Order: sequence, then C-alpha cells, then structure tokens
Amino acid sequence: MQGPWLTIIGVGEDGAAGLTPAATAALSAAQVVIGPPRHMALLPETDAQRIEWPVPFADGIPHLLAHRGTPTVALTSGDPFWFGAGSVLAERLGPSEWRAFPGPSVFSLAAARLGWRIEQTVCLGLHAAPLGRLRPHLAPGQRIVATLRDGAAVADIAAYLADTGWGDSRVTALQALGGPRERVTTDLSGSFDAPVAVAIEAAGGAAIPLASGRPDATFAHDGQITKRPVRALTLSALGPCPGEHLWDIGAGSGSIALEWLMAHPSCTATAVEGRSDRATRIRENAKVLGQDRLHVVEGRAPDALDGLPAPDAIFVGGGLSQTLLDRLIGLPARLVVNAVTLESEALVLAAHATHGGSLLRAQLSQPEPLGGFHGWKHAYPITQWCRP
Repeated sequence: MQGPWLTIIGVGEDGAAGLTPAATAALSAAQVVIGPPRHMALLPETDAQRIEWPVPFADGIPHLLAHRGTPTVALTSGDPFWFGAGSVLAERLGPSEWRAFPGPSVFSLAAARLGWRIEQTVCLGLHAAPLGRLRPHLAPGQRIVATLRDGAAVADIAAYLADTGWGDSRVTALQALGGPRERVTTDLSGSFDAPVAVAIEAAGGAAIPLASGRPDATFAHDGQITKRPVRALTLSALGPCPGEHLWDIGAGSGSIALEWLMAHPSCTATAVEGRSDRATRIRENAKVLGQDRLHVVEGRAPDALDGLPAPDAIFVGGGLSQTLLDRLIGLPARLVVNAVTLESEALVLAAHATHGGSLLRAQLSQPEPLGGFHGWKHAYPITQWCRP
C-alpha cells in the first residue's frame, strides 16, 4: 500500500458528527479498527475488523503492530497528542507510517464552556496519574483543568483539595463534553460518568514558592536537611536544565532532588539514601509535593550507584569519601559537594586542587536569646565545591 497504514483519529462525544471528511474517509477505508469500546460505540459500523484495545494501554501495542501494512484506524479521545495516546504510537512508527486527525481536546472544550483563557490555564492529565500532581500548581487564583480516570475521582479530588488546605476552591465537574451526555456543574454531590474532567479555581491554601530554597517546613525531615539558604545556593550551582537527570547522594529528606524536579517537569532525579527511615520519608515527601517521578534508591554510594541512569548533575550532601569522589570525578556530569566536617572539607580542598572548579564557603547565623538580649548563633560552616 502507498502512504500511511495507520490513521489515528481523535473521537469526540459527538461521534461521527465531529469527524472531518478526511477522518471519515480513512475510517471507511480501514480494514482494521482498534480502540476502546466506548469510542467504537460512538461510530457507525463498517466492514472493518474491530479490536478492543486492552487494559493496560501498553498491552494493545502488539495488537496494533501485528497489522502493520494493513489500513488500520486507532481510535483515541479528542486530541491524541495532548495527554493522549498519539505520541506513544508515533514513537513506535516511522514518520511515513502514520497520520492523525485530532478532535477538540477536553481542555479546549472546557475553556469554551467556562470562558477561560486556555494559555493561562494549567492543563493536567490525571486520568493515569496520582492526584498529588496537582500540588505544585495550587496557588490562589490559579485555574486548572484536569482529566480524571472515572466519575468517582470527582469526589476524590474534592476531598484531596480539602485535605491539603484548598477546600475553598471552586470545582466544576465536566462530563462528556461535546456530546449528548454533556454535563457541567459545580454540584459535586451526584454521580458522574466517564469521560470526566474538573475545572478548579484554586483558593484558600498556601502555594509552594517557585524560587529555589523553599521553606524548610515544605519537607518532612528529622533534622537531616540542607537548610533553605544553602539549598538555594546548591540548586543554583547544580543549574537544572530541561530534561536533565540528577543524582542526589546522601539525600536525607530529599529536598535537593525534589527542588530539582520542581525546576521543570521534564527533569528527573534519583535520590540515594542509606537509611531506610529516611528513604521512606523521601518517598512520602515526593508524594505530598506531587513529584512522584522521583526514583529513590535505598543504599550507600558508591555501590548503590550501579545501574542508575547516567546523571547530568550530581550532588553529594552526605557520606563523602575518597572512594566515592574517585567514582564521581570520572563522570561527565556537573558535580556539587557540600562539606561540613573537617574530614570531608579536606577531601574537597584536595579535589579542588587537583581537578579545579570553584569553592564557596557559607556560614549561617540566627538570632537567639542571650540573657535579656539576643545574639547570633552560628551553624557549622559549609564548604561547597562545584566542578562544572
């Protein structure tokens, strides 16, 4: 056959009425149609073989590829390339093997119903992600549209907002937009049918600051945490860029890795922590702060580094040794080490003398009562070595 064998069609709740002429022609010519039962039920019968896409989604890829070369239509919701299946399919095919006819996305339809500026609205796909992904985006006045897995998740998201201090937010449920079952309501007491999304106007809570060096109280910890001003200096030295991966060694509370992830949604990180209780706490911090993509490794470096994804940047906040330094110095990654003890400072100074880079010494002081007055209490100084 000539041209693409696969056509990806975004199906709206209005079914065939919402398809473009080109999409309708592709559907009529297809020998195989694969998709969820709900989508197939919205379209007229054809002579094509119909295959129900299995759950989980990844299990359907082999079924699709088994028909390579046969005119095939894959059905998805709305815009296949906005929190949809389009990119997953396109990544597995050559550029000449597929074409796509998107429908209106849930986000566009929601904005059209509510009169919101979509470019100023946070759009999230929570149909296959934890509700905690909301947390970094919650700020007074922020508008958010999020797709949900099912109707029951409407009540779940309302409960999540209440539990996290954002119970004053205005939540609108959006069911089956664009079709005969469409329902847009702020009354969340009833039941809802899929597909469903929510529109949130956030109110009542405290936002997580955007700048590096979030308040220490942002992270649960047992005292083993890189303090806010030093954390800001450390993130500045690490310099996260989109798509980069961090190793946070001796992670403690995970605050460095978590702030790295907050820098950009494409950043990734691995936190290495030797103590089981702290590793558990890091995972909980990641969940609470909506950074569930953090990978936590329980173990001690350098042995725990074996098999990890290659880093673009490395931070050592604890457990520094000459063996660890020797392992890290040979890697083509930015390296930032914070030394507190005399022994670790000696290692850092020797490494700087041999390998170059930059040194920074910082000491924090806080006022404390001194008789009837106040005086400065000094924390241990920190020597930071940064090798670009």
